[in-house]
Amino acid sequence: MTFISYAQNFEDIRLWRALKHVEKGFYIDVGANHPTTDSVTRAFYDRGWSGINVEPVPSYYNALCQERPRDTNLQCAAGDNAEALTFYGIADTGLSTLDPAIAQQHKDAGMPVQTQIVSSRTLSDICEAHVDGPIHFLKIDVEGHEETVLRSMDFSRWRPWILLIETPWNRDQTWETLVTDAGYHPVVFDGINTFYLAEEHLNLKGAFDLPPCNLDEFQFRPGHSFVAPDTDLEQALIAERQRADRAEAELHALRNSRSWRAIEKLKKVLVRG
Repeated sequence: MTFISYAQNFEDIRLWRALKHVEKGFYIDVGANHPTTDSVTRAFYDRGWSGINVEPVPSYYNALCQERPRDTNLQCAAGDNAEALTFYGIADTGLSTLDPAIAQQHKDAGMPVQTQIVSSRTLSDICEAHVDGPIHFLKIDVEGHEETVLRSMDFSRWRPWILLIETPWNRDQTWETLVTDAGYHPVVFDGINTFYLAEEHLNLKGAFDLPPCNLDEFQFRPGHSFVAPDTDLEQALIAERQRADRAEAELHALRNSRSWRAIEKLKKVLVRG
């Protein structure tokens, strides 16, 4: 089956190379943003994976709940404590941040920045509550808040195979020792993100040796920024996707309803009888 790429910069293709042998794997997406547009995890969800999406922006959180019913969607920020945090939102972008200095830069550039208070949970607490198996990759895109997120994770207990962390172009991130001291090795910088492999999974390094290419047999999703738009086709495909997402969400809700459980229990009684 042709791989459909949703990610902004081929991130999902690189990850799929390394992890395509895993069936129904598990991811954590900190700063998940939109469930489809530029999503690193959407392609994996479409192939049966599931995971945890951490997203404080209400509109994106609501969209995740609608389009990702198999996922655990958390409306909060990831931080080094459970205190409320000041969040600087920039609507319809991936630039919202917890960093006041970055927020000020966006204000100076003329962007509308809205301030709100959001709840915070440590990444270790999130894992404790929602992880019961291997974490195949952890993606962190939090616009300058990376160090705080990383400090909230117990890498001695929770060992994602791959870390994908947004990093500055000059790669002068002060937090990198938190990752390398925990036994993670940088394997590639793609211009936006750095990929790190856990030392116990360095056998996957070969998947990152070459940039994405035609041999990966992928296509971009309709409406991807790398594709010239075909407006009519794009709108039709988006509408079909939305209908499919609604149907999946309704089925998921039905299967978790009391009436569904009662019917299933009655079926078992009738079969035994």
